[in-house]
Amino acid sequence: MTHGAVEGASLFDRPGSGEAAVLVHVDLQSEGHREELQELRELANSAGARVVATVTGSRAAPEPKYFVGSGKVEEIAECAKLGGAQLVLFNHTLSPSQERNLERALQCRVLDRTGLILDIFAQRARSFEGKLQVELAQLRHLSTRLVRGWTHLERQKGGIGLRGPGETQLETDRRLLGNRIKQIKKRLKKVHEQRDLGRRARRKAEVPTASLVGYTNAGKSTLFNRLTDAHVLAADQLFATLDPTLRRVTLPNNESLVLADTVGFIRHLPHDLVEAFRSTLEETAQASLLLHVIDAADEERDAYIEQVGDVLDEIGARQVPQIQVYNKIDLLGIAPRVDRDEQGGVVRVWLSAESGAGIDLLRQILAEYFSETAVHGWLRVPVGCGRLRANLYQFGEVLDESVDETGDWLLEIQMPRRDLERILRDPPMAVEFLPIGDERLAAGGRAP
Repeated sequence: MTHGAVEGASLFDRPGSGEAAVLVHVDLQSEGHREELQELRELANSAGARVVATVTGSRAAPEPKYFVGSGKVEEIAECAKLGGAQLVLFNHTLSPSQERNLERALQCRVLDRTGLILDIFAQRARSFEGKLQVELAQLRHLSTRLVRGWTHLERQKGGIGLRGPGETQLETDRRLLGNRIKQIKKRLKKVHEQRDLGRRARRKAEVPTASLVGYTNAGKSTLFNRLTDAHVLAADQLFATLDPTLRRVTLPNNESLVLADTVGFIRHLPHDLVEAFRSTLEETAQASLLLHVIDAADEERDAYIEQVGDVLDEIGARQVPQIQVYNKIDLLGIAPRVDRDEQGGVVRVWLSAESGAGIDLLRQILAEYFSETAVHGWLRVPVGCGRLRANLYQFGEVLDESVDETGDWLLEIQMPRRDLERILRDPPMAVEFLPIGDERLAAGGRAP
């Protein structure tokens, strides 16, 4: 047990690699609070903790003071003492007051689920952007827990000449935190602008983007390496990959594709992390196609699919077309295959990224998908939409142009379907798409 610099203070050092830890998992009747014990073990392992004991229990609802009952607190304290643990990890989100109360009662550091995930992200960040994003999330989380570090000053409130130092220090810390958060946001804004330029360049070059998404440890990085011959870290642990990686892939029809490997999702991903990584996750929201990688051998795969959907909703990527990739079929002993819907569209692909079975099948599916997503027809663009017309020419989408009797432009375009859908969904004015051969083109002398 490591105490702070001031005797009697509730200040504790941050956990180091291999630190002995006690896991606490409580089954709550409230569905929104349910977590998986095995996932907590994997998170602890990813953080470098050495689990010496696991305490479980059940409650109808969290207890306001400690989250768990006083009897359970005594049980946790006994387990920590016997195992020599310096850290207690809760598989739940604790309020700042619950965290402080538990640290006083247990006399060791307490981390909740959010703090544990933030710690893992801090270890995994490698790029400049990734480190900034993690620091931003940590500072936002810390800002709600500042008072914990200065509880030792509370006993000085009554001393002559010593009144108020705790409050003064808190205000100083809050101001310093606020200034640092502003600096990080400015730097991330510049990185975001650079990423946006890269996306515009790829779009101008008509190179589609597919983004790998999925629950953490589903095998995204292994699949990414198979498709791109890259050497991204692929480990059997949560959040092995944090920083996004983009590689160009040549498909069987000789078309090019940019493939993005992104951070894995997890149940109840901390909101601060989603906010901090929003610019990175935009690679997902701006993609032409999502490859949703699923661990086919995991009994919880349906629940994980739902969790990934929730995160996609939060980052505005739910509307992006998606193909499910059921990975790890080698563990099930089944052959690679493709499932299609009634219209013949691909719904899911079954493969093994580890053995390579089904990889060629996925490549063929990608070639098929991107060869069919281009649409050819005419856009009727009102005269007030000059900016839209200029942008279409800039990106090389216009094949021919004429003007109808009302003065509107008729532009023959060939472009990705997603771009056309975006134009029609939120047009600057009444833009209309007419497929080749539409009878309205010949009506009223409008035929180009």
